[in-house]
Amino acid sequence: MPSPVAEIPAAAAEIAAAHFGAKLAFETDCSDVHAAFASGKVDFVLLDARSPTLFAQSHVPGALNLPHGKMTAHRMSAWPSDTLFVVYCAGPHCNGADKAALRLSRLGLSVKLMIGGVTGWADEGFAFEEGVPAAA
Repeated sequence: MPSPVAEIPAAAAEIAAAHFGAKLAFETDCSDVHAAFASGKVDFVLLDARSPTLFAQSHVPGALNLPHGKMTAHRMSAWPSDTLFVVYCAGPHCNGADKAALRLSRLGLSVKLMIGGVTGWADEGFAFEEGVPAAA
């Protein structure tokens, strides 16, 4: 009798590659975002989708505050149409980043979710910024 792990067989390698490749097209993680900023190779705009109050208290360095409800076609036209946006919110218990990603994709923009959000950033031991004006 197989373990609970092996009870359902793993997908064939080519199916697994397609699945995980597609998953990475939708999301990135805190470590990759941190590495991009640390290396100076930032080819995306990092958006904090939380409230201005929470953003001012603590946020990921380099992020701009833009709550998902403020992500309008007019507001987003400030960036070139081929800009990649990376969005985050409080963490796994918050769907603000999902709402932001949905809104941006409906506007025809490229977007990835930074999985883990603020919680993931803290779990990685990365530093936060505080008190920066909450405007994109």
